Amino acid sequence: MLTQTRPIKPTRRSVSGVYSFRGETAVPYESTLERDFIIRKEFNQSVLDIIPQPCQIPFTTKNGRKHIYTPDFLVYYRLGNRAYPEFPKPVLVEVKPEVEWRKHWRDWLPKWKAAYRFAQEQGWEFHIQDESRIRDQTLSNIQFLDRYKRMSFPAEESRWVIKNLRAMGSAPVHFLLARHFMGIYQAQGLAHLWHLLATRQLDCDISMPLNDQTVLWVTTDE
Repeated sequence: MLTQTRPIKPTRRSVSGVYSFRGETAVPYESTLERDFIIRKEFNQSVLDIIPQPCQIPFTTKNGRKHIYTPDFLVYYRLGNRAYPEFPKPVLVEVKPEVEWRKHWRDWLPKWKAAYRFAQEQGWEFHIQDESRIRDQTLSNIQFLDRYKRMSFPAEESRWVIKNLRAMGSAPVHFLLARHFMGIYQAQGLAHLWHLLATRQLDCDISMPLNDQTVLWVTTDE
């Protein structure tokens, strides 16, 4: 597995920092858009790891000058329950605001073509992601759930909800509230369900708005 090839330094042009990816690895970022990209990937259980500044790719500009291009991230995925022929390819990613790539795409095309060819040679994919792919309903949901991560609930109640939901396969939030948290306990019960989702003990279609119709199921390693 690759490691970071170029250190990320503080810059005046954007907000840089380091994100603690699942509390295990420190992933530096050079903008809030890159940070939000990492947040989305962290929530995705199929993502195994993110390598920042993973490789250096030589390319030649239109005027014949030689340069080195360092993409932002390389994302590795888990095999999970997939058969090996369906193993998800690692994805080399450039994170760029839409206004920037639209303005400079002609100048940046040579390095992106080089990155695409390099990724193909490695058996990877190469993607460019802007706000439309990062700051969407999924990210809004993840940010909403963040406030529930550090909440504390009785472990026995959590086990009870998870056990019953596993037996059912899936169920909407309103059904789980009616079954486990009736009457005056519904508000606390809803917070409990969001906590289980935020801590990835439960799962859902995170791309859809979260409400009492949201269907939940027990998280798997897929």
